[in-house]
Amino acid sequence: QVQLVESGGGLVQAGGSLRLSCAASGRTFSGGAMGWFRQAPGKEREFVAAITWSLGSTYYADSVKGRFTMSRDNAKNTVFLQMNSLNSEDTAVYYCAATPRVLAYYLYYSSSYYSDWGQGTQVTVSS
Repeated sequence: QVQLVESGGGLVQAGGSLRLSCAASGRTFSGGAMGWFRQAPGKEREFVAAITWSLGSTYYADSVKGRFTMSRDNAKNTVFLQMNSLNSEDTAVYYCAATPRVLAYYLYYSSSYYSDWGQGTQVTVSS
């Protein structure tokens, strides 16, 4: 059974930074990808970033490109989301997700292709 455990959320002032972590366990993570999604109150869950386990290829939503960086530690089955220059629109619950499937890159942007999800971690940016 796959388990994804997020950590690193919290309260930060606008312009500040946070680093989220997601530790994965329960199967071999050598293929497929990991993604970060977020959901703000009253809004739908949206894609933030994704990374492939094999090549470390990364993909970002336009709203976070240049501010957020996703990385991975294959040895520890852990992915990270470094978030800089945070603003109030980044306030949301952030979810880590995993898929064992190797897909065309644009499919990693869709939550439908992820089979496992973490419990979420709250990120609140105060202005």
